Amino acid sequence: MPNISSITEFLLLAFADTRELQLLHFALFLGIYLAALLGNGLILSAVACHHRLHTPMYFFLLNLALLDLGCISTTLPKAMANALWDTRAISYQGCAAQVFLFVFFITAEYSLLTVMAYDRYVAICKPLHYGSLVGSRACAQMAAAAWGSGFLNAVLHTATTFTLSLCHGNALDQFFCEIPHILKLSCSDAYIREVGFIAFSSCLVVGCFLFIVVSYVQIFRAVLRMPSEQGRHKAFSTCLPHLAVVSLFVSTIMFAYLKPPSFSSPSLDLAVSFLYSMLPPAVNPLIYSMRNQELKDAVRKLFEYIFLKKI
Repeated sequence: MPNISSITEFLLLAFADTRELQLLHFALFLGIYLAALLGNGLILSAVACHHRLHTPMYFFLLNLALLDLGCISTTLPKAMANALWDTRAISYQGCAAQVFLFVFFITAEYSLLTVMAYDRYVAICKPLHYGSLVGSRACAQMAAAAWGSGFLNAVLHTATTFTLSLCHGNALDQFFCEIPHILKLSCSDAYIREVGFIAFSSCLVVGCFLFIVVSYVQIFRAVLRMPSEQGRHKAFSTCLPHLAVVSLFVSTIMFAYLKPPSFSSPSLDLAVSFLYSMLPPAVNPLIYSMRNQELKDAVRKLFEYIFLKKI
């Protein structure tokens, strides 16, 4: 009976069986990855290089771009390599690292989105106290708390998952190492402990989600009471991108983990996991830049500086 000591590698789920489709998937993944690198890289450069963007909102946006880059870089390069080299294998240590990093970045990103909701709430509902409540020190502490929560959650889940005995083979029904699919291979009653940790984490997720919802209810009430149409437009232009990012992030993850078992199938699970692990990091920069004129201007100036320097 295989167990944790005898398994040296896992077999990931392949996107396609034919060589032509594998190469097509590789090209698709490469395009998505390059788009994510470009979009988030531009946000990082724009925020870092332009002093007008050295504000709490853009500080949190910079952290979000870093987390998005980390999240997509955890899963996509390995999927591209497997598609290119026609293999499904990932080492045991590589799988553990992938689980740790994925949980770390996902948890930290969700915590950061909660912090960003608080930032928008204070900016719109308590503007006179914004400087004291969301100062530079408070921003650093909240960002550190988001990253720290991701680290602690990742350590907890990774350590628990990879101390389980595995007796149902080493094939995962997923294109990257994910805890629920590893638990399916377990033959130990200890997996109940990890299920308990997942339930606890889910409660925290629900708590953060309720905080975001309540924050935006208060924000919209405050915005609708603004007498100036220009003020309402400016408030919506800073809040709607964040709300869109939160909605995309939460909806894809909720559908992935809360869909009825009758809706589950390998192809659907693969498509849903693709959406929540790859789509948000690739489209978040586009969402934030669509209605944000300051960010657009900063990116345009960055391009002008690069091209003029080359000329």
